[in-house]
Amino acid sequence: MYDWAELRHFRYLLAILERQGFRAAAEHLHTAQPNLSVQARQFQENASIRLFQKMKSGRIRPTETGTAFISLARLLLDTRDEVIDALISIERGEISTVRFGCAPLVDQNLFRGFCDLHKEILPDCSIRKTHADPAQLADEVESGTVDAAIVTLPIRRPDLRVEEIRTDRLVACLRRDNPLARKAALDPVDLQENLAVLYHPVRHPDAHELLLEMLAKTGVKVEEYSVASHPSEMQMLVKEGYGFTLIREGTPLDSELTTRPIAGVDWNVNTAVVYHKQRHPKTVPLLIKKLKRQSRSEAKVGGPMGSSATPQITSIRKPPRSTSSEPIQLPLLRERTENSRDDAQ
Repeated sequence: MYDWAELRHFRYLLAILERQGFRAAAEHLHTAQPNLSVQARQFQENASIRLFQKMKSGRIRPTETGTAFISLARLLLDTRDEVIDALISIERGEISTVRFGCAPLVDQNLFRGFCDLHKEILPDCSIRKTHADPAQLADEVESGTVDAAIVTLPIRRPDLRVEEIRTDRLVACLRRDNPLARKAALDPVDLQENLAVLYHPVRHPDAHELLLEMLAKTGVKVEEYSVASHPSEMQMLVKEGYGFTLIREGTPLDSELTTRPIAGVDWNVNTAVVYHKQRHPKTVPLLIKKLKRQSRSEAKVGGPMGSSATPQITSIRKPPRSTSSEPIQLPLLRERTENSRDDAQ
């Protein structure tokens, strides 16, 4: 469609915009200024865009489109470098096996898609999968035991790159026969006596802390609750009447459970791919770009959460009376007050 656009056009124009002039850009690129002018003019004419204005001083000023071009051209050129790095690494035989991890609260369809996309790039590459809690996966990525992992946030590790790939809204999950299920939306106050099933705090301490802070902002204080080590266990506790929980909107539910939005708030769970900044298979950055594109193109993504063969459930104090809800993904959330994206899982 745009076969006339070549990478050199982006490199040339980026240099012109960043250095605010043709002479400085030509010196930086080691090319003749007239050649640079011709390339810049042809690109803008072919695309019917205007990237800069010439000032009286001889310097140039980016237009609004030109400002956007700077960011997008950098992205395009970075991707070019990543593609070449990956090809060189593949040619050298450096990517014969990859080890990918997934945390329990992550949409398993998303993880499967991540692995499938790598198979598209390298069909003969073996993929070794690891399932563990976010903190453990972060440790293993840091040590090199795992090459990349999909986890729920937050993850605070200076040696790891964290690429957020998806945001899902949190909704309250409760039993269908609970009187509050008659409401189109719950008020935060409805959670005070009913929110009583949480993902185990030890398995994701940072996320648990953020959750309690988020609830406290709406006046909800959770002191007594039951905990579980896996989303399937949380669903079971809700179904058995131990209380409400919070899950991703669109998560497939048991027939006895339902979900309701929470009025006046916009709470989200954020999912990211983490990998070591220095030591990682060169295919991973490209894989993340492909996954982000796929996630954007799929308006609705759903699928049952993975289940554990041997549930381990613990109770903290005495669970308050309650009723409630479904397969779950609770930690790793970020509060947003406006314009959040709803992705069904």
